[in-house]
Amino acid sequence: MGNAINQKDLSDDCARNVVKAAMDKATEIGCQMDIAIVDAGANLKAFFRMEGAWLGSIDIAIKKAKTARFFDMPTGEIGKLSQPGGPLYNIGHSNGGLISFPGG
Repeated sequence: MGNAINQKDLSDDCARNVVKAAMDKATEIGCQMDIAIVDAGANLKAFFRMEGAWLGSIDIAIKKAKTARFFDMPTGEIGKLSQPGGPLYNIGHSNGGLISFPGG
């Protein structure tokens, strides 16, 4: 087999710290968020839904986190590459649905 992916995973403490930092930033900008953290394998590691966050954003937050991990780049960059005529056009239909718009 080829080279195995050698990626260190997030510890529980690190995941909690990332959730806390995201909550602090959301509070600072006055926006209630659904916060998803994935591990090195793009599996959900931590999730927090702030009071008042949109229910529809639960799925978006999880898919955005997975998308960023699958391709190791911000989702907005994937969005640029997935426009009609781009090298990743229609990629949003793969992997059970990806999110390729920026933000979050």
